[in-house]
Amino acid sequence: MSRPRIVVVGLGDTGVLTAIALRTHGDVVGITAKPEFVSGQELGLRLARPEAWTRDYRIAYSRFRGLDRVRIVHGSATALDTENRIVRVRLADGTVAEEPYDVVVIATGVTNGFWRHPTLQDSRGVDADISLPHQRIADAGSVAIIGGGAAALSSAAQVAERWPDKNVDLYFPGDRALPHHHDRVWNRVRTRLEALGVGLHPGHRAELPAGDVAGGDGGDAANHNKNDDDDDEHLTSAPVSWTTGQAPTTADVVIWAIGRVTPNTGWLPAEMLDDRGFVRVEPTLRVAGHSDVFAVGDVAATDPLRTSARNRGHLLVARNIRAHLQGGPLRDYRPPRRRWGSVLGPLRDGLIVFTPPGRGVRVPAPASDVVLQRLITHQLIYGGVRRRAR
Repeated sequence: MSRPRIVVVGLGDTGVLTAIALRTHGDVVGITAKPEFVSGQELGLRLARPEAWTRDYRIAYSRFRGLDRVRIVHGSATALDTENRIVRVRLADGTVAEEPYDVVVIATGVTNGFWRHPTLQDSRGVDADISLPHQRIADAGSVAIIGGGAAALSSAAQVAERWPDKNVDLYFPGDRALPHHHDRVWNRVRTRLEALGVGLHPGHRAELPAGDVAGGDGGDAANHNKNDDDDDEHLTSAPVSWTTGQAPTTADVVIWAIGRVTPNTGWLPAEMLDDRGFVRVEPTLRVAGHSDVFAVGDVAATDPLRTSARNRGHLLVARNIRAHLQGGPLRDYRPPRRRWGSVLGPLRDGLIVFTPPGRGVRVPAPASDVVLQRLITHQLIYGGVRRRAR
């Protein structure tokens, strides 16, 4: 009997983990708009210290031992034909291909500001996405960050630490930032931001400029449509007006990291999507009404925070696909009540990881680099990452 053909559409943070988890379940094909793995994590580190970010969050696919059995297709999915079980793909050279499947996994994620977008790129395009925003911030004397989620807070902390002489200010709409985290998390993060010299401005809800901007994962919200010709459209210099009555704010650079993301689902049948464009899934991560289609990660409407991207959803979807292929029962995904993990990212003196009850565990910088990244993340979670591409 031939091995089942499993197509994973999207090889970002969740897609790579899903493809690795599925590699023994069938012949796996991964479709990706990027020429290499480009993580959407740790925006602040990417902006402030792109060389450190690149070391751990931009990785050639051939360096992942777990992807050795996975065929990588560099292109953008344009359509899903569920009747004929085909994913149509526009390849990097402009031609169109068809990838048949027995099971397909939707892991195309979301568009999130200037750092996460589905544009079909080569390596030079990725280089520009990373270097241009960094240089623009490096040249600025003052930086304003708009948003109350982890992306905004990590940007504020990392920029303030990297350039202590800059004026760095954080604006968020509520009385506190991190509304989806435990109160203890905000209390500790606030203390660290103040120690870094970040000006904190609660109660500021931004009036969105023409065209809307978006990004981040909490606080203010907006719709977003990516303009492929404007790589840093969410780094602006225009004054920021406030619907909450404060005088307009000016800064050399304004980083918009304000919440609502846009799912990368324009290639999917409309009947698969909810009213916000996210993929409607059953508790098993199977797409409603389609026994051979699954979705996982930020694109899947599992719960209000779409937490399957950060809570081992890739392992559950792999387990359920195997059960589906063998005719066994599927298990349900159970979302956590609160967000957890790192907020500010790896600063020069180390990393603080928060548990769901809000308690922070500090990991010194050497241990963060060697133990967390090299051993736990690269070797255990990713199943081995080579030092060099094959």
